[in-house]
Amino acid sequence: MSLSLISSSLGRFRIIAFVEGISYLLLGFTMILKYQYGMPKPNYIVGMTHGGLFIVYVILLLQVGVRYKWSITKMFWAFVASLIPFGTFYADVKWFREV
Repeated sequence: MSLSLISSSLGRFRIIAFVEGISYLLLGFTMILKYQYGMPKPNYIVGMTHGGLFIVYVILLLQVGVRYKWSITKMFWAFVASLIPFGTFYADVKWFREV
């Protein structure tokens, strides 16, 4: 991980987008553990973590959108990407790296 990635608001947003995307995929896995194998604790932990990461994602999305003068449409689709599995990974390649 590059230090320049951490020092910019867009870099921090990209990191959170990646981690949020991973937590979303882990949430799907822990749902299987919860409902198929009766193990609710992993789902609780990953669910709480994912919820916190989602809130940070939205806050950073607003910050980056204003700072880099993103259109409302681009911000909308970046938000929608966080609701779709693998969406943040796609958005990173298509929109977040271009700045």
